Amino acid sequence: MTTSWTAFGGDLHLDLTERRAAGAGLRAALEEALREAVQDGRLAPGTRLPSSRALGEDLGIARNTVVEAYGQLSAEGWLTSRQGSGTTVAERAAPRPGHRTAGARQDRRPARHDLLPGRPDVSLFPRGAWLTATRRALATAPHEAFGYGSPLGRIELREALADYLARVRGVRTDPDHLLICAGFTQGLGLLCAALRERGARTMGVEAYGLPPQLAVLRAAGLAAAPLPLDESGARTDLLGPRWSAVLLTPAHQFPTGVPLAPERRAAAVAWAREHDGYVIEDDYDGEFRFDRQPLGAMQALDPERVVYAGTAAKSLAPGLRLAWLALPDALVEPVARQKRLADGMSPVLDQLTLAELITSGTYDRHIRRCRLHYRRRRDRLVAVLAERAPHVRVTGIAAGLHAVLRLPPGSVPETELLARAEAAGLALTGLTWCLADPAAAPDAPPALVVGYATPPEHAFPAALDALCELVRTSAPGGRA
Repeated sequence: MTTSWTAFGGDLHLDLTERRAAGAGLRAALEEALREAVQDGRLAPGTRLPSSRALGEDLGIARNTVVEAYGQLSAEGWLTSRQGSGTTVAERAAPRPGHRTAGARQDRRPARHDLLPGRPDVSLFPRGAWLTATRRALATAPHEAFGYGSPLGRIELREALADYLARVRGVRTDPDHLLICAGFTQGLGLLCAALRERGARTMGVEAYGLPPQLAVLRAAGLAAAPLPLDESGARTDLLGPRWSAVLLTPAHQFPTGVPLAPERRAAAVAWAREHDGYVIEDDYDGEFRFDRQPLGAMQALDPERVVYAGTAAKSLAPGLRLAWLALPDALVEPVARQKRLADGMSPVLDQLTLAELITSGTYDRHIRRCRLHYRRRRDRLVAVLAERAPHVRVTGIAAGLHAVLRLPPGSVPETELLARAEAAGLALTGLTWCLADPAAAPDAPPALVVGYATPPEHAFPAALDALCELVRTSAPGGRA
């Protein structure tokens, strides 16, 4: 007996036939089928079940059989029944097996405080403004906007971005050289594939960066060659003659936070001109600066040798998957071809909405609000650490959404520090995780890369308390 049960306003496949064939009675078969539907997540907690009469009619069985099955499952704690409210799936503390991440560690404590870098406070996402902009975009968009279009993206967004990037970041480009992509990770993958097609074999990277970006390079068949870092940024004077490109974070090096010195910028551009190479400028949080004058985009030094990459992941939300590349003329067609192969084009409605936000001035106002919010967050972090953990040196805080906390010599090793953080419910990243070559880890005191933007406002004080306690007890002479 198999049915798609629709009496409760949805579809649920219940198969009693196999259970009956295995010798189960009708009531036992129904109990087993419902129990399994709850266990595997097809019936979520709080779901209201159909009446015993309706389910009996759907399944072609007696109403009393359903009443008895409901009663047994209620006694076991799977269902709850209340007079006048019907029967619902009971709330259960255990996670539903069907929703577990494959391979996830079941013994890992959930993080109560998320201080991972690279993430904004998503509670700041301007829902009302986004909804208003979406309505306006829908009202004014031409019909053809919702058909198949250019892999470069909607012209409305590319025009808005060309003006915005010129005004805010000093980028020299036009709509025909902009490509909209699904986040910087996709944009980097498209660039790597296009460069590999042109014969590239090696790309320079900063000695500290994001390991997922290295995975993108390697997936495209490129080798990553680390560049040393110092207080002036990446050592671009050491760029290799056989490298085809170099990936840099000039405005705010990730994770150390230092800006790339002017002479280093000039050296990178000179290298690209001399060796027919490209600089990929990852401007991941260039709009958020606090204690310094804004640094213009490096791309302005030579738009034909520098690829500018920007994103809405920090300014709005990572879940939008909106980013952009300002491409040299020679790379427009190859990268657009890779975009067409990857997914054809990015979602249209989100592009039209962002274009409306930018052209209306709403995006600028949102950025200013966020900048003030994150500056206050940074100031609170610095002040609390100075008071409660003065032995910790905080660096890389003139801009961006993260800080590097450097512990003194004699502190617990970084691996133990992170283990203690996990035990305390703190999600943190160690500086050594960011190394392009883990074998080159320096013999230095531990350091943490702390994303102070991530927690919502109500959770930030507790996150600071937990962080201070961690670094206090991990320092020399601290209480373990």
